[in-house]
Amino acid sequence: MSSSAATTPEGPGSVSGVPHLPEGFTGTFTSRYVDTGDLRQHVVTGGQGPPLLLVHGWPQTWYAWRLVMPALARDFSVVAPDQRGTGLSGRPEGGYDTGTLAADLVALMDALGHRRFAVAGHDTGMWIGYALAADHPGRIARLAVAETPLPGVSPSPPLFANAHLNNALWHFAFNRLAEVNDQLATGREEIYFGWQFATKAARKLPEYAVRYYVDTLTDPEALHASFAIYRALDATIAQNQRRKERRLTLPILAIGGQYSLGEQIADTMKLAADDVQALVVPGCAHWVAEETPEETLAALTAFLAPYRG
Repeated sequence: MSSSAATTPEGPGSVSGVPHLPEGFTGTFTSRYVDTGDLRQHVVTGGQGPPLLLVHGWPQTWYAWRLVMPALARDFSVVAPDQRGTGLSGRPEGGYDTGTLAADLVALMDALGHRRFAVAGHDTGMWIGYALAADHPGRIARLAVAETPLPGVSPSPPLFANAHLNNALWHFAFNRLAEVNDQLATGREEIYFGWQFATKAARKLPEYAVRYYVDTLTDPEALHASFAIYRALDATIAQNQRRKERRLTLPILAIGGQYSLGEQIADTMKLAADDVQALVVPGCAHWVAEETPEETLAALTAFLAPYRG
């Protein structure tokens, strides 16, 4: 794999173009494009130490990790990509099953010279993190995951769930639709995505952050690609049903927000893995790295200490 520096990422979505970064961020982190064959990936890198891959969730970008990245960079070589279809990375028509998304990130880490690495994945990043650990077991040293059911591993909730569960999960079915979701959300991105951020937070995300995420989805191609990982769920579920036949043995930290999924993340990972530590973050709902960055940072630092050593 080769790194491509033909153009430098600039403007909205790059380190030089996103709002309200922590002080000193641009002195540590830079944006770059890495060409991994069929995909040009945008990645933010910085820091020193063993490599740590941060995998964002939906409907976010690498920016979701911004509040914990500076402190992590003191101990780790931090790699925070925009996954296929999001942010400044390429938007191919296909390849949104988690097997392909995980392979994208292995190719990225190869291009950056990282043979073995630790992973933290949030939301759909947890789906990709599981695929990374299952499909590339020799590559992943430790895995931290947060805040989502795992399709094909978690029991599927009923269609006629209670109102609370329906509010939390109805977007799974909506996002899987072929095109009517694009049609309904176009011009109403602030309503749909704004609702997602507002209703899944115990501590409200800053307005500038929500605005940034929504702005990244107003382009029709970006909006369409944002749903792609959900549209590929049939393939991902089939993959996960095969993956769970061989249990994971690496150390896993399973993080849930007190006001969101709580202990359910650990319960889910125990269906597929043998060495699972549970953590419920107090005062937090879904957006753990943004609602409670200090607690998230402390948890990751403690969990990754043996890997760093």
